[in-house]
Amino acid sequence: MVGEKHVTFESRTIKECNMGLGKWIGSAMGFMTMGPLGLLAGYFIGRWFDEQTGTLTQSREAEERGQTGDVEGRRNSFLFSMLVMASYVIRADRKIMHSEMEFVRSFLRMNFGEHAVAEGEQILLTLFEEAKRLDEASPDAYRDMIFDCGRQIADNLNYGERLQLLDFLVRIARSDGNVCKAEIEALHEVALAIQLSAGEVDSMLNLTGDSLENAYKVLEVAPSATDEEVRKAFRRLALKHHPDRVATLGEDVRKAAETKFRQINEAKERVYKARGMRG
Repeated sequence: MVGEKHVTFESRTIKECNMGLGKWIGSAMGFMTMGPLGLLAGYFIGRWFDEQTGTLTQSREAEERGQTGDVEGRRNSFLFSMLVMASYVIRADRKIMHSEMEFVRSFLRMNFGEHAVAEGEQILLTLFEEAKRLDEASPDAYRDMIFDCGRQIADNLNYGERLQLLDFLVRIARSDGNVCKAEIEALHEVALAIQLSAGEVDSMLNLTGDSLENAYKVLEVAPSATDEEVRKAFRRLALKHHPDRVATLGEDVRKAAETKFRQINEAKERVYKARGMRG
């Protein structure tokens, strides 16, 4: 089902999108070369070859940009993983909202460049089609695929990188101004799949709130916690969300992590001030 103000896609042909898509995925696949993510990536490359003739040349282009295969491969794998998981969260309420897709466009443009916008959209479109096909075969088929992909992500991304991936998914869910129950449940399921906790989802859902209640939820402690427990909670969060943990994914992803880190600090300051604690 499509939302009342539903998705509109930028005016590029499927052939144009697939051409960029094949180059992007085929260039340096990182940990996507195997497992369920590799099968999905191979499916996209297969679709691209159906539209095109010739060979993939992106590896040479990557070298010209001064990027190594390993670095670009890890970055591509992170982005592809995020889009796969985003497809599950976006359609959790069976509505694909314009605001959510516009957020994805802006995210791709800001973090990965203009070329990634149409390519990312085409990946999501195809994932939505695949989800619909699997749903018709079995109600749990797409969910099972998401969990299979999640296990591969958990095996290949470090803790900080998985937290940043989850942060992006929470931002997408929040982009229409309302995170419904189905989206929260989907976020919890994705977190479980990539070996994170429901508490970490709830913490991120409260990052943009400005109340004391929000701040406690960000720190993952109850208002009844002792001052020492609050300090330990903040130190734990600061360690696991430190921007250095995503340094290998590029400066733009690191900047997004810095925003999250700043929001955690702001939540800490609200709690400390309310308790009369010193930093």
